[in-house]
Amino acid sequence: MAIALSKKIWGLGLPKRRQAEPARVFRRRRLLLPAVLGVGLVAMALLHVWLRLQVVHLGYVLSTMSKLQSQLEQENRELKVELATLTSPGRLEAMARARLGMTEPQRGQVVVLP
Repeated sequence: MAIALSKKIWGLGLPKRRQAEPARVFRRRRLLLPAVLGVGLVAMALLHVWLRLQVVHLGYVLSTMSKLQSQLEQENRELKVELATLTSPGRLEAMARARLGMTEPQRGQVVVLP
């Protein structure tokens, strides 16, 4: 009896508690591993969904940019045709005669410089 009291008083009964702690820690770790794996699995699933949404979004952006590029190329072709029409020599000569009253130069009006 005296020995039992001295173990309780002086803390000599601790080894029994310490023997119980590894079992509790083992149980915690046994429960922690599936929880961590579950959280990791959910995180991977959410990442996969996010990546798929990004792919769809970028597909829409790419489609819109492709349409815009086609429109700009068409507008560029139309502007080149308009530029060629407006700067054609026949049109410029007709406008010079009509608006400015210009005529063909007479003989002697043209001087060739050396």
